Amino acid sequence: MFKRLPLVLIGLSLAACAPMMPAVTRTYTLQPNGTLAATATSTPAVTAPTGTDAQAGTVAPATTTPASSTATSTTPATTTPAATAPATTAAPAASTATIPGFTAVPYLSATRVTTFSGSQNVTDPAKTYRAVMKTAKGDVVLELNAKAAPVAVNNFVFLALNHFYDGTRFHRVIEGFVAQGGDPLSSDPVRQAQWGTGGPGYNFAAEVSNGLRFDRAGVLGMARSASLNSQGSQFYITLAPADFLSGQYTVFGQVLSGQDVVNSLTRTEGAGAGQPDVLNTVEIYVSQ
Repeated sequence: MFKRLPLVLIGLSLAACAPMMPAVTRTYTLQPNGTLAATATSTPAVTAPTGTDAQAGTVAPATTTPASSTATSTTPATTTPAATAPATTAAPAASTATIPGFTAVPYLSATRVTTFSGSQNVTDPAKTYRAVMKTAKGDVVLELNAKAAPVAVNNFVFLALNHFYDGTRFHRVIEGFVAQGGDPLSSDPVRQAQWGTGGPGYNFAAEVSNGLRFDRAGVLGMARSASLNSQGSQFYITLAPADFLSGQYTVFGQVLSGQDVVNSLTRTEGAGAGQPDVLNTVEIYVSQ
């Protein structure tokens, strides 16, 4: 669609940018309208997450047939694959948010992993999942629709539980359109020219017949390149209705709380464009 949108997002590691940052502790309360509101905060100083530089430029489908995934007409650079996720389950990091009726899901790896041969099955479509994106500008709570888009939700959860998104940037934020992120290459400022072309090392097919639409702000969708089979790790959140994307890109969730945070993300194109905001980490929660 246009050459750069819905397409693979960029990720970034904080290896090159790990300042001392306050960690916000929030307690979320379910409101009558179904949204979550933060009711308490505290700010103990902690070191921002760090990780290895992303090494995902060329991606291949889960069938192991190589495929190049790119958000522009530029061919992604081929890089040396990073190590695959450890087989053992690491103890979960201390959660900085609580959601009534949900429990935090333990991370699968102790450190950031950015390249895989495919995602593992880590979700149950019968359960409800929520994700908390922790950014320097605040938290964004997402409801993940595992029933309507089980593959996309499982993929997002799997990557988040391997710290894949830690330190990545919202590399493409366009006023009145979308805020896009999830490209592992965005962890490396030196590779900024390649941001938007990275992925997790595999591709999977879009789920476009689930009846969900991009008909309002706060819809969570999967980015891809020209092919319906080119989804990887990049995602976007709408800043306004974008119904023309419906039926072409996977809808797999929506913002429950923190749309104001999404709206405040630094625009990267147009007048007043600035440096992209960092996604520090993603925490996953499952219904009890």
